[in-house]
Amino acid sequence: MKLSKVLFGTLILIAFSANAQEISNHALGLRLGDSDGFGAEISYQKQIRRYNRLELDLGWRDSRYYNAFKLAGLYQWVLPIDGGFQWFYGFGGGLGNVDFEPRLRNNLPYSPDGGLFVFAAGDVGIEYNFDFPLLLSLDFRPEIGIIGYDEFSDNFDFDIALGVRYQF
Repeated sequence: MKLSKVLFGTLILIAFSANAQEISNHALGLRLGDSDGFGAEISYQKQIRRYNRLELDLGWRDSRYYNAFKLAGLYQWVLPIDGGFQWFYGFGGGLGNVDFEPRLRNNLPYSPDGGLFVFAAGDVGIEYNFDFPLLLSLDFRPEIGIIGYDEFSDNFDFDIALGVRYQF
């Protein structure tokens, strides 16, 4: 019984490998969205292996309470679903800088200290690879602050975004 399950699993893996799409060598575009204010990122993806890639994102965050920029790097595994659809997951991290807007605390002007922060991130998403060199994606990137300060970076952040990239 166990031998038949192993054989069946091996055949399924071979079938998925035969129908799998390869990811593009390079992709450049935008990643738009965020959980706590509008954010835009310039996004670059580089194929590392047949089903692995590196993603680098340089982004800006604009919120009512702060302005920030951040640089994120992620290592991803890309797996086929059907047709042009693929899903991916990965991990990584990054660093950034934040400036807080002055606000009132106890009816007195208060401006938290801004500065450098470091974060760890995961990534999971789905993408569609068109027949022409366009890649659309929707991903969920949970982030948690490692080094920073209490006002911004040490909380858990759910970063959700839409990506539009040109492949070459």
